[in-house]
Amino acid sequence: MKLKDIMTSDVTSINPNSSVKDAAQVMRSLNVGSVPVTDGNRPVGIITDRDITIRSVAQAGNINMPVHQVMTGDIVYGTPDMSVEEAAQIMASKQIRRLPVVENGRLVGIVSLGDLAVRERSDIEAGKALTSISVPSRPQK
Repeated sequence: MKLKDIMTSDVTSINPNSSVKDAAQVMRSLNVGSVPVTDGNRPVGIITDRDITIRSVAQAGNINMPVHQVMTGDIVYGTPDMSVEEAAQIMASKQIRRLPVVENGRLVGIVSLGDLAVRERSDIEAGKALTSISVPSRPQK
């Protein structure tokens, strides 16, 4: 099975200069935990609810700061023709729960760990990925 078979293709993204508050409002309205950040259609990052909490609210307390200051900029992504197994391996090794799908430099979809889990043949891959993603970390001092 390929990512194009399970990905969400109607993806809402946000501009790097949008505010963190705008990103949080998009997440709330869509009931999601992350939003890809794009310059036009070109992905430049991803912002998660955790980025907002840790890098914005807890650190600076400024919800009006631009997304590019708190987003993860070095994104890992898949391609539409990538196998579900390969995507699960990438997600596990990078400890990520969401994988943007990019084709010809354009964001065309996103796959979440949940997308992998609801497919009959990919539930084992999702389980393996979740096990690797969920490795406990130590609190920062």
